[in-house]
Amino acid sequence: MARYLGPVCRLCRREGEKLFLKGQRCFTPKCAFERRAFAPGQHGKTGGSHGQQRESDYGRQLRAKQKARRVYGVLERQFRRYFGVALGRRGLTGLNLLQTMELRLDNVVYRAGLADNRTGARQMVTHGHFLVNGIRTDVPSMLLKPGDQVTVREGSKSTTLFRELRDYSEKRNCALWLDRDLTSLSLRVSRLPERAEIDGNLNEQLIVEYYSR
Repeated sequence: MARYLGPVCRLCRREGEKLFLKGQRCFTPKCAFERRAFAPGQHGKTGGSHGQQRESDYGRQLRAKQKARRVYGVLERQFRRYFGVALGRRGLTGLNLLQTMELRLDNVVYRAGLADNRTGARQMVTHGHFLVNGIRTDVPSMLLKPGDQVTVREGSKSTTLFRELRDYSEKRNCALWLDRDLTSLSLRVSRLPERAEIDGNLNEQLIVEYYSR
C-alpha cells in the first residue's frame, strides 16, 4: 500500500500554508512552518518562494491538485483514479471529487474526531480496529456511502488507546454529515458532505482544469 513517508512539514512549506498534517502540533510553536515559512530546498529563501513569482495557469492548477493530494494523503495514481470516479458520476465533477475523498474510511474516522490527523486515522484502520457494517476492515481507502456504520471492534475497546479516546474525542468536533456515538464508539455516515463542510482552501475547479488539459 503506497503512501508518502517523507517529512510532512516539508509539504506544508512547499504549498506555502499550513495543511495541518500533524494535528495539534500544527497549533503550537513547534510547528516547522512557523519556524521556516519558506519553500524547502536550497533556493527556498531566495527563489521566489510561495507565489512571489508570477505563476502560470498550469502552475496554479498543479499546485491545487498537489495540495488536495497532500491534504488527504494519497499518491498521484490513486488520486487520478478518484478523479475518474468523480467524472463518471452525475453532478459537478469537482464537488464529486471532494465528496469522494471525504468518504474514504480514514478521512471519516478523522472527521468524526476519533484521531488527531489523517495519518493517525489511517494507522488505526490498518491495525484492524474498525468494523464497517459489522465486517472488520484494514483498508483506509475504502469508500463509504450514506447509511454505512463504522464501529470500534470489541477487542479494541479495552486497549489504552480506545479507553482514553472518549474523553479526547469529546473535545473535538464531529462533521455534521456524520452521526457519532462516543458511548458505543461508533459513527454513521448520514449523508454526503456539502461543499461548505469541506476544506475551503481546496480549489476543485483548478483540479478539474488540470486533468482536463
